Amino acid sequence: MNIHELPTPCYVIDEKKLKENLEILAGVRDRTECRILLAQKAFSCFYEYPRIADYLDGTTASGLYEARLGYEEMGEPFGLETHVFAPAFKAAEFEEIAGICDHVIFNSAAQLEKFLPICRKNGVGVGLRINPECSTQGDHAIYDPCAPGSRLGVTLENFPEHLAGELSGLHFHTLCEQNSDDLETTLAAVEEKFGKYLELPNIEWLNMGGGHHITRPDYDIARLERCILHIKETYGVQVYLEPGEAIALNAGYLVTEVMDIVKNGISTLVLDASAACHMPDVLEMPYRPPLKDSGKPGEKAYTYRLSSCTCLAGDVIGDYSFDHEIHVGDKLYFEDMAIYSMVKNNTFNGMALPAIAVMEEDGNCKVIREFGYEDFKGRLA
Repeated sequence: MNIHELPTPCYVIDEKKLKENLEILAGVRDRTECRILLAQKAFSCFYEYPRIADYLDGTTASGLYEARLGYEEMGEPFGLETHVFAPAFKAAEFEEIAGICDHVIFNSAAQLEKFLPICRKNGVGVGLRINPECSTQGDHAIYDPCAPGSRLGVTLENFPEHLAGELSGLHFHTLCEQNSDDLETTLAAVEEKFGKYLELPNIEWLNMGGGHHITRPDYDIARLERCILHIKETYGVQVYLEPGEAIALNAGYLVTEVMDIVKNGISTLVLDASAACHMPDVLEMPYRPPLKDSGKPGEKAYTYRLSSCTCLAGDVIGDYSFDHEIHVGDKLYFEDMAIYSMVKNNTFNGMALPAIAVMEEDGNCKVIREFGYEDFKGRLA
């Protein structure tokens, strides 16, 4: 079938664009000999993991379930790496985590001391997340791990000197949808504050985290590669990157159908897709998602507000304009919907979860997963 024939709502993964992104990332990896991991928190469609495994070095996780997914679907089948970081680990889960992960990264000295014996027993690489106290996020503190009072990462003042010899690597993650100039700025702070620890003989790697928008058209890849090579040549360590968005950036759609049109000062299209349920970042970031063949309000002949059939009054996606009048039954196609959508959706109001489809490189689409009432009920008791 083609994309116009898919059931709605439906996420569609564009495999041609996904491959293009992976080729860009593989180029960085090959030229610098760094290692690149899929950050599953942004994109966890494991149907595509065999494809991703051809280009990258493994996965990184934010806890046990993501670690299991990465290990079972990429790490074990393809012999690739599984990493995990969490602000805190549950004691009841840690034996399993240590049994499937190659690297475990801790957020504090207390967590490191607590679980170090289990890591030693399992031969797991041990890392510590550092906070270089170098904010490059502007005013968006919700996305800034270096904001004052941040719980993420150990500052230089609180670095556990007595545990430095137990570490195999350091980790920082300070970026969000940023270019490599901000990475360069951050690296200067990392070297100034933590360079002496990178020189320790037991330190084998530096993980530069995620937030690198490497596959964005204006991204400065040459600067990124200079940063990677500088660290490798200066300290003799392996460098890891953990992009999430960059892997599936602009590689997906959300197809939705117009169910009704309500007029009250503005014409509102009531869709079978929801910002609150199916693309939560629209409300959380917030942002206005791209929509195929649309313009800004007033830019084209017909302007509409796009909303949903949930009871939340604020479940509004945004105002868009079109060249032609929109009718009940028309389908709309939101773009860049592979990332932070499937991984964050929910069933508020009993809304159905969108189906998941793939668009193959020849444009043919096939549904790979559908959801129903049991998926809603199974989350409740």
